[in-house]
Amino acid sequence: MSTPILTETIMNQVQELPESMQHQVLSFIQSLKAASRKGVSGEELVRFSGVIPQPDITTIKEAIEEDGSLLFRE
Repeated sequence: MSTPILTETIMNQVQELPESMQHQVLSFIQSLKAASRKGVSGEELVRFSGVIPQPDITTIKEAIEEDGSLLFRE
């Protein structure tokens, strides 16, 4: 967590920027937050293994392959 002084200093600096640059700062902050997100480990996901019945997996696979082939048709 940041200190109130750091937060206030950042806010003051951003407020002095033109609006277009403030949007850039916001985008930068959002990219930093997105980069710091942590995914779920495989160990946590393994409990879902086998949940989808094999016939459904086959149907899904065929649909994906069919849609993929549509991308390469002229």
